[in-house]
Order: sequence, then C-alpha cells, then structure tokens
Amino acid sequence: MTGMPRKIVIIGGGLSGLSAAFYVRKFYREVGYRPDIVLIEKETALGGKIETLHRDGFVIEKGPDSFLARKTVMSDLAKELKLDHELVTTNPNAKKTYILQRGKLHPMPAGLVLGIPTELKPFLKSGLVSFSGKMRAMLDFVIPSRRSSEDESLGELIERRLGTEVLENMTEPLLAGIYAGDMRKISLQATFPQFGEVERKYGSLIRGMTTGRKPVETHTGTKKSAFLTFRNGLQSLVEALIRELHDVEQRTGTAAAGITVLNNTATDAPRYEVKLETGEILQADDIYVTVQDFAAAELFRPYVDVSPLENVNYVSVANVVLAFAKKDIVTEYDGSGFLVPRKEGRNITACTWTSTKWLHTSPDDKVLLRCYVGRSGDEQNVELPDQALTELVLKDLREIMGITAKPLFAEITRLKHSMPQYPVGHPARIAGFRRELGQKLPGVYAFGAGYDAIGLPDCIKQAKEAAESAAAGLKKQPEAEAVFI
Repeated sequence: MTGMPRKIVIIGGGLSGLSAAFYVRKFYREVGYRPDIVLIEKETALGGKIETLHRDGFVIEKGPDSFLARKTVMSDLAKELKLDHELVTTNPNAKKTYILQRGKLHPMPAGLVLGIPTELKPFLKSGLVSFSGKMRAMLDFVIPSRRSSEDESLGELIERRLGTEVLENMTEPLLAGIYAGDMRKISLQATFPQFGEVERKYGSLIRGMTTGRKPVETHTGTKKSAFLTFRNGLQSLVEALIRELHDVEQRTGTAAAGITVLNNTATDAPRYEVKLETGEILQADDIYVTVQDFAAAELFRPYVDVSPLENVNYVSVANVVLAFAKKDIVTEYDGSGFLVPRKEGRNITACTWTSTKWLHTSPDDKVLLRCYVGRSGDEQNVELPDQALTELVLKDLREIMGITAKPLFAEITRLKHSMPQYPVGHPARIAGFRRELGQKLPGVYAFGAGYDAIGLPDCIKQAKEAAESAAAGLKKQPEAEAVFI
C-alpha cells in the first residue's frame, strides 16, 4: 500500500466499529491515504450483540436474528465481502403474525402498518380491536391534522389519530421487539418520521397509507421477504469482516479511558491521543467512537455538551431460545410467531417460531422457539437465574400455546443495556451534538445504534457515511499533503 499515512483509532468493536474499519480502509485509500487502524473493544470478542451458536444441528441467534431487506446497505456489504450467496429469506409459507389479546392469539390483519390499516376490510373484521375501538380509529378520516413538524412521541401520534385501543393492542406490541420501549415516550422523528409527514400531507394516516407509499418493512403478507439473514447465522458477516480486516490491529479486552487533544502545529503530527484503561497511549489523526451513548459521553465530556447522549436510556432484555422434539409439540405453526401487548401482563413480550420462520435453523424433526423478555419499565425478569427465567417463559407458552413438553435445552442470552430509547426531540439534539463535536474535535466521529437508528443496516450506513465524509474532507486538503510516497 502507498499513500500518506494516517493514524485511525476506532473505539468499539461491534458491527458499527467493524464497518467503520472496513469503510475507512476503502475510502481513505481511494483519496490517496494509507490508514493505520487500531480497533479496540472492551469485550473479549468482536461483533457486539451479534452472536450465533451452532448446537445439535440448530442455528441459534443469541442476539439479533435478521435485518430489513429493503435497507440494502447490509446486503451490499455482504456482496463486497463475497458473502451474498449465503443470504436466506423467511419461509414464504409463514407470513402470518399473531397478537395476543385477552389470552388468545389473533392473526394480525393484512396490510397493517404499526396499527395503521392500509386495507380496511381485514382491519374491521379483526378481533384485536373492539367495535368501538374500530369506530374510534375511523375518526382518523375527520379529525383535524396536526400541522406542526415539531417532534412528538410515536405513541401520541397513533393515539391521537387512531385511539388508545389501536395503540395498545397493535402498535405497542409490533414495536416491542424493535425498541422494547414505551411508545408514549419514544420519539416519532427518530423512529418513523414518515408517519408525521403522511398526516400533514393527507390529513389522515389511513387515507395517506392507503393512497400514498406504504413503508415496506412493517407490512404483513408481502410477496417478498421483508427480512434476511445468513444461512450460518449473522455472525458470518462479523467473521467475514474480521478476516477482511487482516491488516487492522484488532484489540479485545481493553477499553478507551479518555481522549486528549494535542496542540500540535505541524500538519503531519497526530491531533489526538487515546488513553486505554491499561494506561497505554494511542496516537490518532481521526477517531471513530461507536460505543453506547453513555460510554461515549464519558469520552466527550471534557469537550462538548454530552446531555444529548445522557438523555438516551438503554433497556436490558433477554432472549430465551427453547428446542423441542417435534413429536412433543401439538401446536401447528402457520406463521412467524406472536406478539404480546404490555397490557396482557405476561412475562414474555414476543415469541418467534424460529424453525418455521427460518427453515435453515432447525433439523426437520425438531422445533426451535425464541422468546423475548424485558421492556422499558419491566426489566426485572432479565436478571433472574436461568432456571427461574426458563420456568416463567414455559409458563407463558403453556398457557398461550398449550406447550407442556419439556424442552431439549434452553439457551439464555441477557443483552444488558442493549436497546436505546430515543426521547422526544432526540434527532435535533443529536444533530446539535454532532455540530459541536465537529467544531471542538475535528476528525472525531460518533455513531451507532443510540444515535440515528437501531437496526443492523442503520449501524453499517452510519459507519459508511462517516468514513466517506471524512475521506471527502481529506481529498479537499492541499494536494501537497496527499502525494503518494
């Protein structure tokens, strides 16, 4: 490799950090720089929350299990890593999703988008909302629209337009698996700003969603798979990135303790020092910080207002994966799983019928279920001992699905402080934080799930855009600085 050397430190070795390393190499080289990258991760393994377990013929995701197909940046990265041939779709015969209502599973009506019906007939036939609740939802056609583009909570929008029943029986459970949050507190602008735009443009969510463009990711019954994963698990992408980054110094088991600004006047001298918890000092021209907001706040506190980061609360959740012999299960699975509204008072928030939704994850004579525990204001069960947590989950499955069989095994993963909760006003505050960061600490970038969006493709996109923007800035520097050596 040739080009002007440039020292890069990437703090955090999850998908955001690994993607940052990949795109820094790519884009810096394209503008004539030779990046010398050190990636540091406090855990003993890279990949963050992504972890795939192969056990007894099962493919078990201990963290995230898939990604949105329409957000193509992740598929594009897989292609660059020559991994796209491993991508798999959901079972086309498992389109149904159920929602628990008064102890019974009801199929989610076709065309439902976060509780907003894009097809009226299935919605009006659904048992998920009472007759009065449906009539309240129809008032969306006549209630005056909110003209302001100022942020509000997602729950406020849905409740104001469609009523409390739709919010609590449909919207909240649909989003519990994404954000594990309280819909009346989560920012609309940070999650689904398009719904505010629909209201302003059409004066009605239902009218806008039935006549305008429908968000693909929340549809039911779509012809194409809304989600993708890898045949051998999401960890395949992490492993491919680690292999590709063979010339990047990858350090695990250590964390950053602080950032120091160096008052160097020479143009070729490093701008920063990163102090590790071990006491070691790394010099850096550019720094990419991809850790959780509360950890990033400690690094930035001496230089900028970190309240936008401190305002983001993180919820802890647990995944309980259960394997059964198919002969012991009497229930016939004809969908991808079910969702549990908060008002049902259950221990689980959702259950994915994994072996039905993803055919590659289980031997033919076995069944794999994945249950979710914990959400905002209801995190106490996450910390229970394994046996107690498993028994709570089995109790719900017995009462909801009639499963009385003993599982072949249970795999429990506690994802502590893993689900960022975007407060109302979050996007504007993060934009202000980034402006100040750019002014006070040029060449330092911050992104990840707690900033702009929580999905895996969103983390990759943020990393790509940060690296591309940094490289574009380098390209604008005097050509004398970027001559090849």
